[in-house]
Amino acid sequence: MQDFMDKSLDLTRRTFLKASAAGTLGLMASGNFAYAGGSDVLKVGVIGCGGRGTGAARDAVVSAEQVQITAMGDLFENRLDASIENLRDEIGNAFQVDKDHKFVGFDAYQHVIASDVDMIILATPPGFRPMHFSAAVEAGKHVFMEKPVSVDVAGAVEIVKTGKVATEKGLSVVAGTLYRRQNSFVEAVRRIHDGMIGQIVAAQEYYMTGPIWLRPRKSGMSDMEWQCRNWYYFTWLSGDHIVEQFVHNLDVLNWVLQAHPESALAMGGRIERVDPSYGHIYDHFSVEYLYLGGIPVEAKCRQINQATNRVTNRIVGTEGVAELHPRYSKLTSHSGSLLYEMTEPGNNGYVQEHADLIRAIRTGTPINEARQIAESTLTAVLGRESAYTGQLLSWQDLLDSNQDLVPKKFAFGSMPLPPVPVPGKTKLNRAPVWQDFTASAG
Repeated sequence: MQDFMDKSLDLTRRTFLKASAAGTLGLMASGNFAYAGGSDVLKVGVIGCGGRGTGAARDAVVSAEQVQITAMGDLFENRLDASIENLRDEIGNAFQVDKDHKFVGFDAYQHVIASDVDMIILATPPGFRPMHFSAAVEAGKHVFMEKPVSVDVAGAVEIVKTGKVATEKGLSVVAGTLYRRQNSFVEAVRRIHDGMIGQIVAAQEYYMTGPIWLRPRKSGMSDMEWQCRNWYYFTWLSGDHIVEQFVHNLDVLNWVLQAHPESALAMGGRIERVDPSYGHIYDHFSVEYLYLGGIPVEAKCRQINQATNRVTNRIVGTEGVAELHPRYSKLTSHSGSLLYEMTEPGNNGYVQEHADLIRAIRTGTPINEARQIAESTLTAVLGRESAYTGQLLSWQDLLDSNQDLVPKKFAFGSMPLPPVPVPGKTKLNRAPVWQDFTASAG
């Protein structure tokens, strides 16, 4: 995995962080964290107040004592207001966001970060994640960031670079890869690494489900507003569902194999979601990844109505097979003997990820998952780009592309919609949509 780190240092997206003289946030000699304003309360700011941002705020409060939500920001006022209403009901006195700490607009993230918060939750569409992560770390904030953390190569590189700055500052960074905090997964992966199913020779990954929400375009809505409100259907915002959703499975795969893939050969398309209201993303992908040592991995994801669902991870070894399912983990020998089994005992990974982050902050023992989640995100991007282009792509091909899909400026105005990718015609180094972006205020 060292090649990604070495290569990433040569790539740029925007002007990156300058070294901050702030260094680490104040750690008391006893190892207890000195919170903003000298309080024992850990103050949390939320950037991105949709369903996941609201849920993450609730999970943070539930995960530990003396945690308060004190600042919130979203691109859209109605999303912010709905989140505030829900959190007031759900977390009671832990909700401490006054009228001066509610922010709306493309610059809302800057105001949340500038508030006297100790920790930032990043839960906007992932296209914005690298920019927001950089700003939070530059300001000396600990970060929880939802998966995935970018939609392209440039964004993943920025995440890695910013993660290095976070380490230098003694900041903690946790990603929303919840399977790494489910007891059944943790115990099963430990046994796989200890050799219970022998040497790994293959794997199959599945995230095959039905479709998700769609928000119809209203009269007078600009291109940018329509795309941001329906962010899932635009690659520059979501990365396509192979990145936004399937990254969970691909993160498990990288965790088990302790590596990123060497190459991908993929196919995909859109069969059901063909209307332009669904943007330009695919509704199915099938990828063959090749890992170090020639380990082949079949990876399939799909969002289509009335089709058989399957969400699981299957790891094949020389001595047996492991199935890592969201509700259980099971390891069996090739003869059918049960080697290990554990149902998920109710340990909520969504809550545990915040508990681990807050514990790291309070004990002064930083953890940093920036590179880990950047590599898992790029694993998904590699599969997407192989399917979009129809080409066999190596990990190095992807890095060398310097792919950068996210606009350099944001305003509610015209935003061209790229065509649906066509294998054999779409190029890895295609011109990004933002080159034709003509934003206008209002």
